[in-house]
Parts: sequence; C-alpha cells; structure tokens
Amino acid sequence: MGVHEATKRNFGAKLILSLKNIGRSETHWYLICGDYIDCLCFISIDCGSNEDYIDEQTKIPYISDKELIDTGIVKTVSPDSPRNIRQHAKNLRSFPQGTRNCCTLRPEQGKNNKYLIRARFFYGNYDGKNQTPEFDLHLGVNEWKTVSLTNDVPYGVHYDIIHVPLMDYIDVCLINTGRGVPFISALELRLLDNSIYPTQGRALTRIMGYDVGRNPSDSDVRYPDDGYDRIWNPLLFDEWIPISTSSTVYSLGSDNAYNIPDVVLRTAAKSQNSTTPLSLYFSPPDSLSQCYVYFHFAEIEKLENGMQRELTILLNGERYLAESGSSLKTEQAIMGERLHFSIIAAEGSKFPPILNAVEVFVAKELPNKTTSIQDVEAIVEIKKLYKLTRNWQGDPCVPRENSWDGLHCSYIYTIPSIISVNLSSSNLTGKIAPSFSNLKAIESLDLSYNDLTGPLPEFLAQLPNLDTLDLRGNKFTGSIPEDLLQKSRDGTLVLRSKNQQYSYSEVVSITNNFETIIGGGGFGKVYLGKLKDEVQVAVKLLSPSSNQGYKEFQAEAQLLMIVHHRNLVSLVGYCDEDDQKALIYEYMENGNLHQHLSVKNTNVMTWNERLSIAVDAAHGLEYLHNGCKPPIIHRDLKTSNILLTGHMQAKIADFGLSRIFATESDSHVYQASGNFSKKSDVYSFGIVLFELITGWPAIMRGPEKNTHILDWIYPIIESGDIQSVVDPRLQGKFHTNSAWKAVEIALSCVPPIASQRPDISQVLAELKECLALEMTNASLATEHNIAPSSIPLETSYLELESDIAALAR
Repeated sequence: MGVHEATKRNFGAKLILSLKNIGRSETHWYLICGDYIDCLCFISIDCGSNEDYIDEQTKIPYISDKELIDTGIVKTVSPDSPRNIRQHAKNLRSFPQGTRNCCTLRPEQGKNNKYLIRARFFYGNYDGKNQTPEFDLHLGVNEWKTVSLTNDVPYGVHYDIIHVPLMDYIDVCLINTGRGVPFISALELRLLDNSIYPTQGRALTRIMGYDVGRNPSDSDVRYPDDGYDRIWNPLLFDEWIPISTSSTVYSLGSDNAYNIPDVVLRTAAKSQNSTTPLSLYFSPPDSLSQCYVYFHFAEIEKLENGMQRELTILLNGERYLAESGSSLKTEQAIMGERLHFSIIAAEGSKFPPILNAVEVFVAKELPNKTTSIQDVEAIVEIKKLYKLTRNWQGDPCVPRENSWDGLHCSYIYTIPSIISVNLSSSNLTGKIAPSFSNLKAIESLDLSYNDLTGPLPEFLAQLPNLDTLDLRGNKFTGSIPEDLLQKSRDGTLVLRSKNQQYSYSEVVSITNNFETIIGGGGFGKVYLGKLKDEVQVAVKLLSPSSNQGYKEFQAEAQLLMIVHHRNLVSLVGYCDEDDQKALIYEYMENGNLHQHLSVKNTNVMTWNERLSIAVDAAHGLEYLHNGCKPPIIHRDLKTSNILLTGHMQAKIADFGLSRIFATESDSHVYQASGNFSKKSDVYSFGIVLFELITGWPAIMRGPEKNTHILDWIYPIIESGDIQSVVDPRLQGKFHTNSAWKAVEIALSCVPPIASQRPDISQVLAELKECLALEMTNASLATEHNIAPSSIPLETSYLELESDIAALAR
C-alpha cells in the first residue's frame, strides 16, 4: 500500500484513484519492533504502578513511574470498576498539590524525531466522590487538550498526538484549572517514521482511526498488529457491504512507511453498486480547525480480466481529492463545520467504490516558545545536583503563569531566558555548581542562608549581566575573587557576603553619628553612610511618629532583602533594636527623578535619558508584579521614589513598605482610587511617564487652585500639538514619532477603570520599542546632520522598522 503526495491542484477536475489487483504474500511488510520495543521504539509508563510488567494482551512492557516523578499521590481505582479493565487502568497518579505537574519522557532517539504520544485517563471513582474532574493537558509549554471525563465512559479515555520535539525530552503536563484534581493513568510514546504524517512545525492530534468493514462488536486493532501501536476502531454502516480476504495484503508501491496493519487492510466496505457513493461525515472541534484526512485503500477482491477499480473522492460535493496509487492523504488543511466525503466510482467504472481504513487528524498550533535550551539544561542540572524538592515541573519560564518558584524570566525577546534565581534558604550543600555559569542572561543570583562551602568560583565575575549576588549565611572559604570585588567597588555589582542585620551602635558608626542628611520624607530622615569596606550607603532612620506596623517591620525587611533586581534599590541591611528602626540601602549618587525634573535643575535631561529612565523603572515594576511570588504592589510609586545611579540608571525605591508605614501626604495624586493593586501601580507609572514627557509635576501649584497633570495635558493632546506636550526645555531635540508613542503609552496606563489598563509587561515592551525608535532616528539625524524632529514620520517607519527590535535593549 503506497502513500504518495496529495494532489493540491486542479480541484475542479476529475481525479482518478486506481486500485490494481493485489498480489499475495505470506510475509508481513509492516515494521515490527519485536524484542526491541522496550529500548528503541516504545516508552510505556503505568502511572501509579509499584512494579514493571508486560501487558498480557499486547505483550508491551510497562514500567512504573515511581522513579520518574517526585510529585503526586498513588491511587487505586474503586473495586466496583469493571473487572476486565487493562492493567494500566487499575492504578493512577493524582496531583492534589501544585498548579502544574509534569512527566518527562526521554526517548533514546532524542530530538527532531517524530513520535506518537498517548495519555490515558481512567477515573474509576478512585477518590470515592463519584465526580469526574476536568483539567488541562499540555504538551510541553502548549495546550494539548482539556481532559473531560464522564461516568458513562466505562474504560476511560485516551488522547493521541504526533509531535517532533526540538529538544531531547518531552514534557507532558497536567494543569489544575480549579475543576477537580488532575490525574493520569498511563503515558505512552511510540517512535514513528519521520516521513509520515507531516507536522509542518505543529502537532497533530489523532481524533479517530477506523478499520473499515470490521464488525463494530469486534475489538480494536493495535500492537502487535500495528507496529506503531495506533489504535484502529471498527467501522461499518448498515448501508455498506463488508468485504474481506484471508490472504495477506502487501504493498506494490515503494512508499509504505505508513505501515497500515495487514489485518486492517484485509477488511473493507463497498457500496451497493457503482452508482452509489460511500459517504463519511466528520465534525471537527470547530469550524476553524485545520483537519488532515488519510484514506487507505487496498484491493482485496479479484476483479475480472485484470481490470482495476477507479475512484473519485469529493469533499462537501465540490472538491475532488484523489491520486494515483493505493492511499490518499490530504497534505492541505481542510476546514468547515462538517466535512462530507463521498467516495464514488469514476465515470465509466463498473465497480463500486471501496475503503479499507481512514484516519482524521486536527492540527494543533504550538505558539509558545520554550525557554532557552542552555538555560533549561543549566537549571535542570542545578535542580538535580542540589536535590531540590521544589515543585519545579516542565519548562522553567513558560507558560508565564506556571513559571518556577524562585525564578524570574525575561519575555522581551523571542526566546524566554532566566534572569533571576532565588535559592535562599533552600538547604543547598557543597560548592557553587558550575552550571550557574551557563545562565548567561542572569542578573540576580541569591544563594543566601544555605550550607554552601568551598571558595567562590571565578566564573561568577564572568557572568555578563549579573548585577546582584547574595551569598550571605554560608560557609565559604578563601578570599573573594578580585574581579568580583572590583565589580562591587565600581558599582556594577551589589555583592553581599555578610550578615545584614545591624545594631544601632553600628548604624551610628556607619553614619558618623548621623552627620550628613541627604533626604527625608514620611518614613523619616535619610543619612549618608559608609560601610567598613568603604561602600557608600543611604541610611533611612525611621521616625518614631511612623510607629504604625512596627511589629511587622523585621519580617518585611527580611523579605525585601531577598528581592533583587537591577532596577530596584537594594536593601543592604536593617536595624531592629528596641524602638530604633533603620533601613540601609545602596547609595544612589544622582538622587531622585523628582529633583532632576524640577525647574530648578539647570542640567536638563535629554529625551533619550528620559525614555531610558522610563524603561528602567518599568523593568523594576515588572519584576515586583510578575517576578515576585506573591507579587509586590508598590502602592507609592512616584518620581521621588525613582532614584538614579551615577550612570543615570533608574531604580525604584521604597517598595513593599508603604503598607505598614504612613505614606507622604501627596502620594494620593498618583492613585486613581484607594484600592491598591497591580493596576493602581500602572496608573501611578502613567503619571510618572507624563512627568518625564512634559517636565511638569503631577500637581501644578497655582495661586488660586492646583491643577492635576491629566487635567492639563488632555486638551493639549487632543489639539495634536506634540511640541506643546513635550518639555519645552528640550528645545525640540526629540523625534515626533517616539514622542507620540510615549504619550500613547502613558495614556494607556491612566484610564479610570482599572481593568482597561495594561499589565506592566506590555507597557515595558512598548517603551522598549519607543526607545529603540528614538535611538534609531537620532542615529539617522546625526548621519544626515538634521534635526530629529524634521525626519518625516513615514521615513522613520519604512526605513527603520526592521532595526527597532535589534536595538531594543
């Protein structure tokens, strides 16, 4: 039975499928794995079984999952279940804990090979509730199927999918959606020939496979009859005439990799006569689903005088799908609410149409990209080395809502990558693993309060993006590598290798008896300080009047010390001694954003600097919202809480403390309401963005009344005069296009209804594009010696659009 490329042209023409008389042979032509199925072709896992065994009917070896997964609970189905259920349905693994639980398959053939993956589920009232759950099934980072079980399915359900993995492993994950506890009975993998069932970068879900002409009361056909262990259900309608042969059917063609079982081909159905069609109806999951249908034909009747049967196939009465040979597959996706296939005798043919077997697949898109392979391999090795018991299941970063605890990932570029690892207080022992050196995008690494030993490795200083390293509370030996110390001295790395709780006398010493005041606010005064290693710090001595929430102070301070990001002001330590409370922060040489935007400041920030500060602040807020679990709501985001380093890098300060201490009196102008949430922070960020754009404060004081910045700016925006919107001190040194984009981003943050505001991650992505656009146009203006604002809008987009993504940082 040969399978050839599907015809994709001349659909209006009449196409002929010719079936020649077949020969006879005593040799089966399809692949039999035989003694090699346990190591080369198949992986079969009985979830919940205590031992390995060989299935009595199929002779397929099944292995227990007890050494393959460290989460879930083993359960046994109810004694009231049907007695003749298969061995793999008698036990199961239930997952009452965690949102995502995964089993990882590692076929010997590895990546870029084609596999049939089958997940089996038999509820069997294992929990005594007699209430079947519903949950999602994922193939790696993408949705596969919603598992919906009903009590009228006595032997459970199975789902098949064909997939070509891009890595050497395949994760099959169960997702708790709040509609019952997920479970799984068995998981199976079968190696396929790469030439069959083209996937074209997607997966194919097999929704049916029918052995046509077999009595519906007969059992299914699978391995060992089918070398790929596909499951063929019997199909025969009343108006069809069953035909069969006892002889072995073999292929006359060379393309027989589909290996349709001989026992399936030996049965077929034909219509009453040559003028009556064989009709089949399929209903896809929805009208937009892309379906692929495979018809399999073999002549099993001896026709007179060596004649051959000629067929034509119609789809919904219009499209003709057929080809020369003995099988047909539709490489072209077909869609519709209902698919009606008619197999008819070709014009002039006196033999009725026949059909031996048919398969239907639905294409499953795989839109989510997996985390960087290098990052995955590194973090999995770290998990294995330190024997971490955290529920680190599936992909570390994707889907975002199921990212691993203690990790923060960047989703700005095409491939997600790990930028923060927090393994504080995780019972780590031994040396710092070399695998950390492969996390090239990492910005923050927290290994504090473990039992790590040995010298600090040199590779830590070679991580290009690492700006926060917390090593407190371990048992390291030897000296700190000079490269690490140098990075700490020049301010490119926040390095902690010592206890962060200070006595009040130490605070007095650090500040030289509170000699130099550098700021103040509702929390108290801020003093300049210097640690023993000459590193400058800012010491915030909390005012006695801010006594609200003192009992929560230590727990909150300890929490904030493990929150690290390059765009968050680092908490170096704290003092909690009787009534003396102090917070010790890294020193920010250039003060706060409010000071730099003030009309009193003669050193006017450039438009590029303002956009860079906006991107930095958005990075920090995105980490608080989406990188911390549980999320941290700032509650008091404003220009005075955005501090600047000597290199004008922006960092957010005072996050997480405003809920236990009184905030400054004017903070309400940054809030749309008194309800604090992620979206209230986004509103505040929008106000900050307008201040950066206009140079005006959030509240403009007047002799008779005060004006909110939104009340002032809305009419100007409506007039379409961008020059009147942007800070006049810039003297037009900005590009109109990037300025309008910044205004649009700010507007998106401040709708009065919170649900209409975007997530800060979306705001960040838009701001990066805005900054890239300005950088590109500035470069173009410099090259041609023209003012940025004079570059035509259409020129910027048409000539520079392709460079924007590459320039975004």
